[in-house]
Amino acid sequence: MRCLISFRCADAMLAGTLDTGDATTGLLIVSGGNEVRHGAHRGMAMLAQRLASRGTPVFRYDRRGIGDSEGDNRGFAHAGDDLRAAAAAFRQAAPHVTRLYAFGNCDAATLLALEGRSAEIERVLLANPWTIEQADDLPPAAAIRAGYAQQLRDPAEWRRLLGGGINIDKVFKGLWKIARTRSQPNTLATKVTTAIAQWGDAATVLLARDDNTARAFADAARSHDFQTLTIDTSSHSFARAADKQALAEIITRWLDA
Repeated sequence: MRCLISFRCADAMLAGTLDTGDATTGLLIVSGGNEVRHGAHRGMAMLAQRLASRGTPVFRYDRRGIGDSEGDNRGFAHAGDDLRAAAAAFRQAAPHVTRLYAFGNCDAATLLALEGRSAEIERVLLANPWTIEQADDLPPAAAIRAGYAQQLRDPAEWRRLLGGGINIDKVFKGLWKIARTRSQPNTLATKVTTAIAQWGDAATVLLARDDNTARAFADAARSHDFQTLTIDTSSHSFARAADKQALAEIITRWLDA
């Protein structure tokens, strides 16, 4: 059964959705970016329904200023109170839940890494954590490196280069960004990877193999040994049918572990 729930966060009323189940382990799904709780292409709503059908209670919510929730949208960096309010609302609506796990994608994963402990969440599955401090309109340095490496292996790209079909100015901008990124510390990336490390075995990272955000995180986390799973896709939100299936299977195994 799916129930709509309203709960308070500071001076705003937030909207939540509970897919009921009898299990004592509940899953809190946190939406990333400015995405509503249904998720991209209703992906999170369908995931919640699938997990609830096997007995797992699942709670989703819109943070302040998003979707059906009141208040001002101040971004993920100011959404800790929303997360704590949602976790409390979940426990109140499903009092039989004794273990609370959480899943989030993109900046929702970053939020969970930084604030999940304060919401008394026991385990987190962090998909494509956001670690990018954007100063230009270019892709992350890790994505630029991956793109250049692929192009260097492609004879057609060499023919384009020799024929003047490649924007040399853009190439130099990309190379400059790679060099600058190596020499300048990314404070957000350091903060996020440190927070994940503090979770220890209670945190698992999930990456979309060919997603730029995932590449940026993997580059930032290269000195860490996180528990990491990978889905072979370029879809940041795991939007394709095969991605949805893979994501559901991974979360099911993770919940049962």
